[in-house]
Amino acid sequence: MAPPLRNSQNPSGTTRRSLLAGVAALGALGAAGCSRVATASGTEGGDLLERLRAAGVVRLGIAGEIPFGYIDKNGELTGEAPELAKVIFKRLGVDRVQPVPTEFGSLIPGLNSQQFDVVAAGMYVNPERCQQVIFSDPDYQMLDAFIVRKGNPKGLHDYKDVVEKKAKFATGTGYAEIQYAVEAGYKESDILIVPDQVAGLNAVEAGRVDVFAGTALTTREVVKKSSKAEVTRPFKPIVGGKPHVDGGAFAFRPTETKLRDAFNAELHKLKRSGELFRILRPFGFTKAEMTDLTAKELCGG
Repeated sequence: MAPPLRNSQNPSGTTRRSLLAGVAALGALGAAGCSRVATASGTEGGDLLERLRAAGVVRLGIAGEIPFGYIDKNGELTGEAPELAKVIFKRLGVDRVQPVPTEFGSLIPGLNSQQFDVVAAGMYVNPERCQQVIFSDPDYQMLDAFIVRKGNPKGLHDYKDVVEKKAKFATGTGYAEIQYAVEAGYKESDILIVPDQVAGLNAVEAGRVDVFAGTALTTREVVKKSSKAEVTRPFKPIVGGKPHVDGGAFAFRPTETKLRDAFNAELHKLKRSGELFRILRPFGFTKAEMTDLTAKELCGG
């Protein structure tokens, strides 16, 4: 997603397994193209959109995380963020999208070092990240959920339960859930950090941990084929003493406000028409995960 941070800019989480082959195959493609990504513009507001239109292609930073942005078994780019990007950039006059696979934690550094043009990985918007990049408004909102063993033997329903019952806790690399658990009183050094939700499911099934924390969507999707684990009811983590809802969005370099604003304008048209939900629904999103949250709200501005 993740992810604060799921997505934490620690950095943040990824997802792979069957995707590794596809990511590896496209990794060389992304790396080879890095030198051709346009350098930052000195123009106020940036001129990246004009340059993308001229080139006819936009490079998307993805992290191989189902359902946010990944390469499918046929080697095709898909996921909620890339599919949404295809629609919006087409409307902006950019006909093609090209994936640049990387680790989630490398997305913001890769964006700011010109390795790709936009982060299309369902990245959570949070104040720390907002100091490094600018975000579109969120295209979805998300609660947390746990993967636990069948029957939830320890009765784990939120981070407070994890702390009080001294459960063995795991989450993904750089996920926002790290901070949520720490805020609830869990010792960060005791958290088992795994690469993604697939590894988290495996850890729960093997009994190495009692619980894996992730987004409600990724956890419910990954347990579908498990006979040993289940997902808990989604819940709001407590941040600053208040229930918190995360929102995922596209990230842009801070200089490229014109591109971000043009993207936002098309995003809001899709929200008003209902087309946004139609794009996201095949990836497991429900109407409860559609949102009117703004990047400004989530950035703390």
